[in-house]
Parts: sequence; C-alpha cells; structure tokens
Amino acid sequence: MPWSTAFDDPVRMGDKRKLLTLQDAADYIMQLPEDTQHAAHWQTAIETLINAAEMGGGWVMFARIAMLRALNADGRSG
Repeated sequence: MPWSTAFDDPVRMGDKRKLLTLQDAADYIMQLPEDTQHAAHWQTAIETLINAAEMGGGWVMFARIAMLRALNADGRSG
C-alpha cells in the first residue's frame, strides 16, 4: 500500500489539525525531537506505520490506534 493511504478516520490533533494519511503521520513523527521519537510509544507507532505501508489491511487501523496512543501518552491529542 502506498504511504498516501488514508486512515478510515483522521487522527485528530490537540491543535485541531488532522493526520489524514500514513504519510501525514510519518511526517509528524519525523518533526518530533529525536529523543521523543525514541520513546517506546512512538517506536510502536513507527513500526505499525511501516507495517501498514507494506502490508495494508488491518495494519492501517493498528497504525491509527498506535498514533492515538502515542499522542495521548505525550498529551498532544485533543
């Protein structure tokens, strides 16, 4: 599946932004400070995004959930 694959429901951010695709989520993570990216919850999000891009199917849903969990862990979701 391409990185442009959309989530079934957008990942809503605390600042009213939305992550619509796997690429949006990956770009967001890449903009985080490096030490933040290495936190376990962000590493899980990265791994599930890669699996979603490579295999599709249910991995897209798992990637969305992992993003929501990581954002909640950092207090960044709304």
